[in-house]
Order: sequence, then structure tokens, then C-alpha cells
Amino acid sequence: MHPNALIEACAQLVRQALTFEHPADAVVSRFFRDNRGLGQRERAALAETVYTVLRKKLLFDHMAPSGSGPRERRLAILGYAHWQDEEARRANPQARHGPRDFLQGALNDRERQWLAQCDAVDEADLLERHRHNLPEWLVAPLKAQLGDEFWPEVTALSQSAPLDLRVNIFKEKRQLAQEELAKAAIKTEVTPYSPWGLRAVGKPQLAKLPAFVRGAIEVQDEGSQLLALLVDAKRGEMVVDFCAGAGGKTLALGASMRSTGRLYAFDVSAHRLDALKPRLARSGLSNVHPAAIAHERDDRIKRLAGKIDRVLVDAPCSGLGTLRRNPDLKWRQNPKTIEELVVKQAAILDSAARLLKPGGRLVYATCSVLPQENEEIAEAFSAAHPEFVPLEVGEVLAQLKVPDAASLCSGGEAGTRYLRLWPHRHKTDGFFAAVWQRK
Repeated sequence: MHPNALIEACAQLVRQALTFEHPADAVVSRFFRDNRGLGQRERAALAETVYTVLRKKLLFDHMAPSGSGPRERRLAILGYAHWQDEEARRANPQARHGPRDFLQGALNDRERQWLAQCDAVDEADLLERHRHNLPEWLVAPLKAQLGDEFWPEVTALSQSAPLDLRVNIFKEKRQLAQEELAKAAIKTEVTPYSPWGLRAVGKPQLAKLPAFVRGAIEVQDEGSQLLALLVDAKRGEMVVDFCAGAGGKTLALGASMRSTGRLYAFDVSAHRLDALKPRLARSGLSNVHPAAIAHERDDRIKRLAGKIDRVLVDAPCSGLGTLRRNPDLKWRQNPKTIEELVVKQAAILDSAARLLKPGGRLVYATCSVLPQENEEIAEAFSAAHPEFVPLEVGEVLAQLKVPDAASLCSGGEAGTRYLRLWPHRHKTDGFFAAVWQRK
């Protein structure tokens, strides 16, 4: 594709994404469906450009007015250039800018001059908001929690996430899967915490790999794997994934149960559960039972009350721990939506808790970094339900032989009450989890 045609396509996609009417990943997917002639390289450039614009929106909004031409084109030029910068820094941390040859081929003289001026801007001279690129309502809670680690977290959130894989232990051992991927010229590293995880070097294409096709590997962030690990589902048990979605954690739970017992995958969205079906077929699991429910008080839930060994509540949340993958969320969420989510989270947790039999384990989790959705929900539940005893997540992880378990936790007297994962500390998405045992 000619450089100018690619930049124009990027500008068109940026225009669509910035309406914020739909999630960015859905906008990108629809654009690719409407433009099926795009090659793999063009798709990568388009996606990375629009995500870079979303990550650095405040900075680019500050720089764009000094340029010429349509605003979306200026934003696309900046997004493409900064994506190239990130790629260059991956290869050489000392590099400041990536190659500009291809991009220069798309620009006129005024645009080249403007981009050079933008490249020359010293980050130290920028206002704080143009450096962190976060809405002000999100800055305060992050600074309150992170202190001096706020800026390292900002740096982590401004980069794309690595590609983590979960090895399906029902079908394959991690070492053998890693060796198979290496033979396919895909280099991976063992994840530092999850016993099931591999972290790919770069962003290889997996869909046609034999290991992927036969269900030996799945794409899943290491933090998400740890949530499933915390449930510690055993062979022959009755287990519920209460908000299963597309089923990433469901499949991890089913594998840890060795396809025995009964694993219910509940969700209010039949559409999301439909996405589980091809993954479930690949996995080889026969113990998973997906079921769409109307709400958290559905009759199917009532019939299982007091019968379940383990329940995972991966609650609907703001998703603000996934900004590396979903940078549009910081612009699509606001304090009012958080307030609405908190009410829903508390109701879902209360309903899910009724499923547990005595001695059963309850895990509440989010991919949020906000205390309102995390610690405050957990503490309110503990206060209202004395029949549920909080467990120290650090101790649970240590018993599961997770290395350096205490470093993954915060809260409580020992600082290990809750799982608290941060992108800059743990190289995972931002996750929270609390664990209880029913008396």
C-alpha cells in the first residue's frame, strides 16, 4: 500500500474510534471486515496507530493544532510516528525515534516540517496532563495508591501489552508447548508467576499454528491466569464461573479440573458465551456447561444454592487495569459509570455467594485499579457476611507454589490480604482479587 493511502486509512479509522460510540477493538474489527483487501502489515499498522492515538490523546490534541490538514490525519501521523518510536525503543532502549522513511513518503513539505517540530519537543517541557494522558478523575486515585510509582505506571500504561499464552495442561505440558513454538520460530519465555504461562517475544500470528488449532495454547494475560489459579478448582468438584464472558478463565478452570466434575459458565450475554464455543471445542474439555442467565438472581442460580465447591466472580468492571490493550476505556468511562458498576458488583457478589456450600471458596476479581471496585467491595462484603472468612491471598498463592507470592499482594495487616497486580510492577494487566471460605 502507498504510504499516503495507509495514512489516509489510519485517519479514517482514527475518526471512527474517536466518536467513542463503540469499543475501539470492535471499531477496528469492523473496519477490517469492511476492508478485506488489507494485508497483515497494513492491519498491524492501522491497529497500532489508532491505539497509540487513544493512549496519547491529550498529548496529540496539544500538538495537532499547530499542523495543517484534517485533524484526524494529523492525529494519524502522530500515532503512526509514535508507534514506530515504541518499536524502535523495544529493539534499542536508547533510541528516541523510530524510522521515518515510510511515513515521510506520505507527507507534504508542511507536514514534514510540523512532524520535525513535534519530534523535537522535550517531554520535560510538557504539562503534566500531556505527559500522563489520563482523565483528571483517574489521576487522583492512582497517585494516592502509587505515590512515587505513579509515573512508572503511566509509562507502562502508554505501551502495548505483551502477548501472554496459557498452556492447556489438560492437553500439554508447558515445556513441550514451548519447544513446539520454538520449532515454529516463535520465541517465548516462561511467565514469572503463572505455572501455565508463556510470554511471546513480539506479536506472532498464532491462529494457524498446530498448537493453537488443537487447543494446546490459548491467549490469556498472566494476571488472568492467576485469578483462575486462585480458585484452585479440584478434580470432581462443582465449580461456577459466575461472569464467564468469552470463557478464558473458564477454560483454565476446566483444565485444572482435568475435565472432571462440573463447571458452569454463567453470563448474562449469550453473545459472549457464543465466543466460548469454538475455544471450548479446541480445548478438549467435556466438563464445561455454558448457560446464559437473565440476571444474578436467575432461577438457575437459585437451584444451585448451597451446592457449589468454588465460585469465581470476575465481575463486570471499568476495565481500567487493561488500558495497555483497551486505551479507549479511560475516555469512555467516568465517575458516574463507576458508581453504577459498584452497585452492580456488590449485587452480583452477594448473589454468587449463595451458591457456596460450607467450606467452599469464593473469589471476587476485577481488572480495575480503582479501590471503589476492589477493596471497598471486598471489605463491605466481609462486614455484611460474617459466615465468609477472608483468606490471605499471599498465603493461598504461596501454597500454590507461586514464586514471590507476597509481592503480588496488598492490604490487611500483613499486606497480603488481596491480589493487587500492576502493569509496571508485574508486567501483567491491572488485576484485583479477594478470597473467602464459607464457614
